[in-house]
Amino acid sequence: MRGLIKRVFQLEAHGTTIPTEVVAGITTFLTMAYIVVVNPQIMAQAGIDAGAAFTATCLSAAFGSAMMGIIANYPIAVAPAMGINAYFTFTVVLGMGVPWQQALGAVFVSGVLFLALSLFKVREWLLNSIPMSLKLGMGTGIGLFLALLGLKGMGVVVASPVTLVALGNLAAPPTFIACGGFLLMSGLAARGVPGAILIGIAAATMAGVPFGLVSFSGIVSAPPSLAPTLLQLDIAGVLRLSMTGVIAALFLLVLLDNMGTLIATLYKGGLMREDGSVPRLGRVLIADSGGAIVGSALGTSTLTSYIESAAGIEAGGRTGLTAVVVALMFLACLLFAPLALAVPGYATAPALLVVALAMIGAMGDLPWDDAAEAFPAAATALAVVFTFSIATGIGLGFITYVAVNLIAGRWRRISGAVWVIAIASAVLLVIE
Repeated sequence: MRGLIKRVFQLEAHGTTIPTEVVAGITTFLTMAYIVVVNPQIMAQAGIDAGAAFTATCLSAAFGSAMMGIIANYPIAVAPAMGINAYFTFTVVLGMGVPWQQALGAVFVSGVLFLALSLFKVREWLLNSIPMSLKLGMGTGIGLFLALLGLKGMGVVVASPVTLVALGNLAAPPTFIACGGFLLMSGLAARGVPGAILIGIAAATMAGVPFGLVSFSGIVSAPPSLAPTLLQLDIAGVLRLSMTGVIAALFLLVLLDNMGTLIATLYKGGLMREDGSVPRLGRVLIADSGGAIVGSALGTSTLTSYIESAAGIEAGGRTGLTAVVVALMFLACLLFAPLALAVPGYATAPALLVVALAMIGAMGDLPWDDAAEAFPAAATALAVVFTFSIATGIGLGFITYVAVNLIAGRWRRISGAVWVIAIASAVLLVIE
């Protein structure tokens, strides 16, 4: 068996060993395990059963991570995407009034389209043709978006009719504890402690017990039933003329958001070439596409590569065996549903902020001495958070890039992919 594993994942060629890959897989899992707590809470706000969403999260993450490891042989874990799940709930379902069943149907359709684009190498062409500056801007924008959601969930930022946003009541127990959880997560992360986010979530949860903010119903049990969400996606309801705008919006969102998250993950993990291209990118995209299709069938939003995979890479992970170990860990998580579902929102909100801070660091790598590159990238990041829409923000970023470079007389640097996305974004803005 050891010999088979070494051959399948080409361990010797990558200068790694089975023990090293196992440790790397566990490290990656610990840094991203918060998703089994956070994602069900976000899905629940869309009307999806939280227990079913928990099971769907674990199963889809296990499937996606295994696909990434076996097909692409990358140490990259896959799970429901932070940012896309927020868009699914707050924009598509709550904002547009689309039933969650149809929203899942739209996720399925987008997954099928992604798979087709991946097989014909269209997505690969798009990813490799986008300027590095815009790639950095997309990753930063998603980070800022998550930061806003995290601060709101912590109670640190509240709405204000005068100033749009204002400081919340820091003395309120949930907010005070959430801030402490954030500081603990950040401090442990600075010390290089694996699972810093998970430890912070657990500590914040326990701190709320004396205030009556937590209700435990056990630790281990059989996984919650998938019946409320399994195959409940409404594909027929999506394939109507009236749903064209929703499908277009969600498709472009997922295309750009997935692109941005994947780019941020590969960049932070050091898996991107100097010119911004990615080896075996076609296989990576096929694994991502398959995860989106399966995730929608199980009952969760689109899956994507996780930037936390960089933690496992730093621990020595170099092959897909790391991702397969992550998949096995997610399957083991199914037994701890009562514990995960008891975690309150104030305890998971700081995790969004910590992940966000890790993502926005990419802004420091922008070529600030070249305004035609840096300004559109910065505009992309700002537009994402201030329009409260990842798709709109990234689309405006591409439009800005084209306009600025045309005015600067640098039209030759505008690639075909950038033109395609900019035009598609402009059309979508007109439709909406």
